[in-house]
Amino acid sequence: MLFEKNPVQSTPKKVGAGTTARLITACALFALLALFTTLVVAQKIADDTLPETAPYLGEIRRAPNGELIVVPAPPASQSTSDASNASVGGKTTETTGRIISVGPTARIHSIATAAALARNGDTIEIAAGDYPQDVAVWTQDNLTIRGISDKSSGRVRLLANGASAEQKAIWVVRGRKITIENIEFSGARVPDKNGAGIRFEEGDLTIRHCRFLDNENGLLSSGNPDATLTIENSEFGHNGAGDGYSHNLYVGAIKKLIVTGSYFHHANVGHLLKSRARENHILYNRLTDETGGRASYEMEFPNGGMAYVIGNIIEQSTTTENPTLISFGAEGYKAPKNALYLINNTLVDHRPEGGMFLAVKPGASTVTAYNNLLLGKRLLNTGIDGLFVNNPNVNARSFVLSDRHDYRVIKDSGLERTYVSPPIIKEADGLTLAPQREYVHPAATRRLTGTPTLPGARQTMQPDTFNPK
Repeated sequence: MLFEKNPVQSTPKKVGAGTTARLITACALFALLALFTTLVVAQKIADDTLPETAPYLGEIRRAPNGELIVVPAPPASQSTSDASNASVGGKTTETTGRIISVGPTARIHSIATAAALARNGDTIEIAAGDYPQDVAVWTQDNLTIRGISDKSSGRVRLLANGASAEQKAIWVVRGRKITIENIEFSGARVPDKNGAGIRFEEGDLTIRHCRFLDNENGLLSSGNPDATLTIENSEFGHNGAGDGYSHNLYVGAIKKLIVTGSYFHHANVGHLLKSRARENHILYNRLTDETGGRASYEMEFPNGGMAYVIGNIIEQSTTTENPTLISFGAEGYKAPKNALYLINNTLVDHRPEGGMFLAVKPGASTVTAYNNLLLGKRLLNTGIDGLFVNNPNVNARSFVLSDRHDYRVIKDSGLERTYVSPPIIKEADGLTLAPQREYVHPAATRRLTGTPTLPGARQTMQPDTFNPK
């Protein structure tokens, strides 16, 4: 039964049949109106064009220094199709990589963003200029990271300014094959005093035309036994925390180290070059502590290994922290083979009371030294068991200008055509002990066109400094 409430009366009263009919008619009309409205709205939505999906603009990720960064979507021109991917050894690599540009006028402004965006096979090109606190971790394979220099802004300079990736370095590198070119790393410091311009942890890393200045370690590597490190035409200076445990270059027990055409100087108490690698090729470099330098060893192989030291200029300053220039095996031999080949180096000892050119711990399988030119008071062989041939001591007058590190040998030195051919060795994997090049300052080499005729690192009278013109 239906009831109708009178607004004035509080007691309900019965509703008659006419009233009921009117209510049913009103409800039916309301339902028809609602249905018509729904059909009209549906027709309107169907006729209208829906808005397009918003374009993908990127995503938010966390940078190595802990900050949130925006990783923009790659431009269409940088996209790589799935068809270019190939599976190699269970890992996906790209046979055709992209070029990702970084810089103030590029779509990507920070290197950290590029590192988060990069894929295997890419090339990262960084515009010249300063990049403060732009730390990064690189884990991709077959990656090239290249600084683009110009006349107005110079080169790419990475300034740590208190930042570090994983509290280790400006850059942490662990990729199967990475090449880094034309970049300067400076100011790396971390709480454990092992901050590096680059911390190299695994894979194969090549460094070309780079500079490492004023870091606690210039470059510090792990002891990954399968890793290889190649350094070409680069500069390491004023690195070290001042504690003697950090160095211009500190390489752990990796598989192989190759250093050519590079300039090492002014380590802060630590060594100019220290390597625990099982195999070392140190060829045609300049390792000079110079005026005011406080380096310890100029070159150390604390665990021995195979060391081929050919055509280097190695100088100990008057203010050195250690009397020895080159040390081999001081912390005990750990490699299967431990042999030192010291060939055609110019060794200079400026320590007033006289230093030691070479210290070798007993137990090395082979020590072979040919054609090293010595400016200093002591002989090269001081109680070392090995093969020592044609390693003369000379005075400063034998060089063009030794006070300015110009160690070209003058014609009246009496050294012309005193070169003695070193032995041919099988374990060098194709490396000849006879010098093929000579160091040219700064951080370059020049190919020799003829057979060597002199002891020492310099074979020609061509200019001592490199002229790019």
